[in-house]
Amino acid sequence: MSTRTQYEADLAALKSTLTGMGQAAADALENALEALCTADEAAASAVVKGDGEINRMERDIEHRCMTLLLRQQPVAGDLRRISASLKVVTDLERIGDHAADIAEIIPHLAAVRREGDPAVSQAIEMGRKAYQMILSAMSALIAEDETAARKVIDTDDEVDYDFNAIKQTLAKEIAADPGRVDAALDALMVIKYLERIGDHAVNIAEWVEFIRTGRYRSEAMF
Repeated sequence: MSTRTQYEADLAALKSTLTGMGQAAADALENALEALCTADEAAASAVVKGDGEINRMERDIEHRCMTLLLRQQPVAGDLRRISASLKVVTDLERIGDHAADIAEIIPHLAAVRREGDPAVSQAIEMGRKAYQMILSAMSALIAEDETAARKVIDTDDEVDYDFNAIKQTLAKEIAADPGRVDAALDALMVIKYLERIGDHAVNIAEWVEFIRTGRYRSEAMF
């Protein structure tokens, strides 16, 4: 196999593994939301345990990127793609962490919040928007589609709106019954993690502009 052919194969493999990590991070959030919806502590525990695989994928992709940078010395667009991949894996790893964080809270919530609880129901809807943001951001990144990336960035306003609306719901709950403060704080932590996941999806979408133009809109969130 020629050097160029090997190089192109390595780039394709990098894109494939990055896509796989993106799906794994999205799946972790989806599974955490399902566990939250059903108050399934075993499913929540599985999300926490599964975070190690996302971390392993991060290390693998970082190794692939560094190998390409050191052995092939890519230029222009390929250099930007590899550099962006090194940043994107950090956001995906953090998404996986936050999904695990949500899962760790579920046993506490299951003990104090009833089925059909308004705040939890609203949080699940918020989480579904964040989940779709991850998928859309990864799709835009792989396709290098700036228009699709912009839609992801704009969607973050909806997630932020939901975050503030649920905060108000929880504040009213505490005012009506101060004894519910611990339950409210657990729910508040869930929506805070979801809000951060939305921010990380925005970061991923913003790397599309960097790949296309060499400009990056904002500092990545770590």
